[in-house]
Amino acid sequence: MTPNLKYLHPYPFEKLSQLKHGIVPPVDKSAIVLSIGEPTQLTPPFIGETLVAHLNGLSNYPTTKGILPLRQAIATWLTQRFKLPLDAVNPETQILPVSGTREALFSFAQCLINPADKPVVIMPNPFYQIYEGAALLAGAETYFLNTVENEDYLPNFDRVPEAIWQRCQLIYICSPGNPSGAVISMAEHQKLLALAEKYNFVIASDECYSELYDDENNPPVGLLESAYAMGNTTFKRCVVFHSLSKRSNAPGLRSGFVAGDADILDQYFQYRTYQGCALPLPTQYASIKAWQDEAHVKENRRLYREKFNAVIDILGEVCQISKPPAGFYIWLKTPISDTEFTQKLFATENITVLPGSFLSREADGLNPGLNHVRIALVAPLDDCIAAAHRIKYLLKTL
Repeated sequence: MTPNLKYLHPYPFEKLSQLKHGIVPPVDKSAIVLSIGEPTQLTPPFIGETLVAHLNGLSNYPTTKGILPLRQAIATWLTQRFKLPLDAVNPETQILPVSGTREALFSFAQCLINPADKPVVIMPNPFYQIYEGAALLAGAETYFLNTVENEDYLPNFDRVPEAIWQRCQLIYICSPGNPSGAVISMAEHQKLLALAEKYNFVIASDECYSELYDDENNPPVGLLESAYAMGNTTFKRCVVFHSLSKRSNAPGLRSGFVAGDADILDQYFQYRTYQGCALPLPTQYASIKAWQDEAHVKENRRLYREKFNAVIDILGEVCQISKPPAGFYIWLKTPISDTEFTQKLFATENITVLPGSFLSREADGLNPGLNHVRIALVAPLDDCIAAAHRIKYLLKTL
C-alpha cells in the first residue's frame, strides 16, 4: 500500500456520522438533511429521455476523449457563457469530458505533480476534501490559504510566502466557493495568473457552482474568461472543471469536463487513457442536450433564490446572516462550537447540518471553519422553511 494513505483524514460525512452516533432525535419532528450538497430539485426530463433514446450505445466502448459533438457542445457553452470568441476554445485540444469533476480534480494532481521536487499544492481553507487527498496521495505538501469573514471568505494570495510559491506546482481555487459562495473577481484571477507565470505553477479552477448565482445580470467570472481578457488567449497554466451535477440537478449522471491549456490537457489525456473513466455514450448524448439548454438552469437558480430569500428572512430575526452571491450553501456562524451546535440541532430539531471545522484544517494558528456550519439548501422549499424555523428556535434558546 502507498505510505501516503496514512496522511488522509476521515471524510467529513464519516466524522459527521460519528458526531451524531448515539443521539436519538425527536420522533415527532421529521428529519431534514441539509448537510450534503446533493441537489434534490427535478432533473430535467429531457436528460432521462435522451439517455433512454441512446441505450443502444451501451454496446460500444466509449473513448476517453468522448465524441466530437459533446466536445463541440461544451466549447459552444464555454464561449457563450464566459464571453469568449467563438473559436477561443478548440474542442479537439482544449476539452476533455470526465465522469464527474470529483474524479477529475483528484486524478489531475496525480498526473501533474512531480513528488521528487518536494512540491506544494495550495488550496483554500475550508475546502473540498478531494483537493487535500489528491495532493497528499500525489506526494505533495499541502498549504492551506485561510478564507475568513473579514476578507469576504476569499483567498488572499498576498498572504502566501514566496518560499511557498517557489515550491508550488498546483493551486486549487473554488469559485463560487464551497462553502461560502464567495466569488473570485477577474482582478484576483489575473493576480494569480501573474503569479503562475512568475513561479511556473498550474491553476486548477473548480467552477462547479458557477451556474448557481443570485444576480441574473452578474454571473460569476471564470478563469478562462479572466485569462483571455489579459491576453492569455491559449489559457496557459489554466485548467477549469465544470459539471452537470449542480447546474442541471444531475449528480447521478456523473458528467463534467476539463478545459484549458492544450499542452497540459494533452498530457492529462495520455494519463486518462490508462486511468480515466470514459463516459458511456448514452451519458454523452444526454450531456450534449444539457449543455445546450439554459432554460432549466435559469429555473434552477430561481428555485434556489426562493429558498435563500425565505430562509434568510426567517433566520435574520435572530442572527447575522446575508445571502451569498452564488452557490446553494449558507455558511452560518454559530454562537457555540460548530460541533456542539450540530449535535444540539440534531438532538432537539432532527435537522442535520455539517460542522465547518470538518471542512477545514488549522493553519497559521487558525481553523477558519470553527464556529460555522454549512447548511445546504437542497431540500424542497417547504422543508427549508421548516428547517429555518427550527434553527431559529434553537438559536433563540442559545
